[in-house]
Amino acid sequence: MKTLLAKNKNPLLSIIILNYNSGEYLKNCLSSLYRSSLPNSTFEVIIVDNSSTDNSVTLAKKISATNTKFLILNTNKGFSHGNNRGVEISNKSSQHLIFLNPDTIVEKDTLKSMLRFFKTNPRVDAATCKIILAKTNQIQPECHRDFPTPVNALLHFSGLSSRQYFMEHLDYSKTQEIPACVGAFFMIKREVGNKLGWWNEKYFMYGEDLDFCYKLKQKNYRLFYYPKTYITHYQGISSGIKKTVSAASRKTKIRSALATTNAMRIFYKENLFSKYPPITRLFVLSGIKLLERFRVCKAKYL
Repeated sequence: MKTLLAKNKNPLLSIIILNYNSGEYLKNCLSSLYRSSLPNSTFEVIIVDNSSTDNSVTLAKKISATNTKFLILNTNKGFSHGNNRGVEISNKSSQHLIFLNPDTIVEKDTLKSMLRFFKTNPRVDAATCKIILAKTNQIQPECHRDFPTPVNALLHFSGLSSRQYFMEHLDYSKTQEIPACVGAFFMIKREVGNKLGWWNEKYFMYGEDLDFCYKLKQKNYRLFYYPKTYITHYQGISSGIKKTVSAASRKTKIRSALATTNAMRIFYKENLFSKYPPITRLFVLSGIKLLERFRVCKAKYL
């Protein structure tokens, strides 16, 4: 493990970017942060590299500013583990943290707008902004969603309806409290994250953002969707799937299929099983198993 420290002493905000083979996307993400209307001296950027094998860190270091530090991990232990290591080396004087995917572009006003939103609304404990998918130029539905209760999950994964799961019935031009969001852009008060213990390291990839949001709700903290500013997300790059660029390898697709369904098992067992009778638990686990087989077969042969 190797750390290169930034120089700024008292940032208002710590931005943690977990990188894994993101190529030039990481450099482009950094460049967008450096163009922020928020002065570089008021925020720090922490890049945690999950044992990448490409040149993404080298490219990022060539343009890195003095407010940026790199933490190079020798082994990839997953999204939660990497982000938690970033929290550990972040400047404890910053009151807010943003967890940001490396396959994103941050608008010039985003950091300042989000800080202002928190400071003028004391009830806000965590928030996400509007996230635009680069491929479709549409809002990423996961940035405002409900929890995958058995009914919501059945309707969503069967293809019958995603209306409730993605909360499509709401007006998302308006700021509002939401149950859950995606981890591509997730801002939280440091004191809240400290009380929750940050990211659950039982998750390797996928599901950890839903778990974090669920624990927020369980402790009566408030999560908001704030659409007055946005980022652009090149979805799939940071996970290795690379949906928007090229076909991922068969091995990567299978790994992803197993990771998504395993995350479902962990989430249900830790958060929802106590709320349902044994027959419902059996139904959920059987459904996850069937979904896993389907996704693995699809990854192998399609």
